[in-house]
Amino acid sequence: MSGGLPFFRYHPDPLASGSFRVASETCACCERDRGWIYTATFYTVQDVSGRFCPWCIADGSAAERFAGAFTDSYGLDGVSEEVLREVTRRTPGFHAWQDPRWLVHCQDAAAFVGEVGHAELAVHPEALEQLRADMRMAGWHDESRLKHFLANLGEGATAMLFRCTVCGVHLAYADAS
Repeated sequence: MSGGLPFFRYHPDPLASGSFRVASETCACCERDRGWIYTATFYTVQDVSGRFCPWCIADGSAAERFAGAFTDSYGLDGVSEEVLREVTRRTPGFHAWQDPRWLVHCQDAAAFVGEVGHAELAVHPEALEQLRADMRMAGWHDESRLKHFLANLGEGATAMLFRCTVCGVHLAYADAS
């Protein structure tokens, strides 16, 4: 990540994930052109004309001014109110085909690593096994079909990879169009 950008504990590399890009646009919150602009989700009932700079996300001013959130609280069960606010109101979201969700481990929100295919996920066998178990619980009982789906992640479906901020274990969920 660029040295001049704010650090986000729960999304440590928003450049790699595509949530920020270099741009000559004015931030809808601070009305300054800071050279970077946010490109992912923002949920609000207000009409927002434009996008936000990383600094207005990091300090919470964008979420406060426009009464919105950068990610839904779905999946963030068991975390403190402080962590919930940090993830939803002061952490950039990410691009996904389905509504993005944040994973939790060790009673803390996990850090979003990025969208990955099977090859990248296989480097983290604990995440692959956790994803396989979650998919079985969701009704994927045909083992050959599940194996085929997971082996072809990156081709029509991907996995969203996270890392626990407490113990370092990797977690994932599947995302498909």
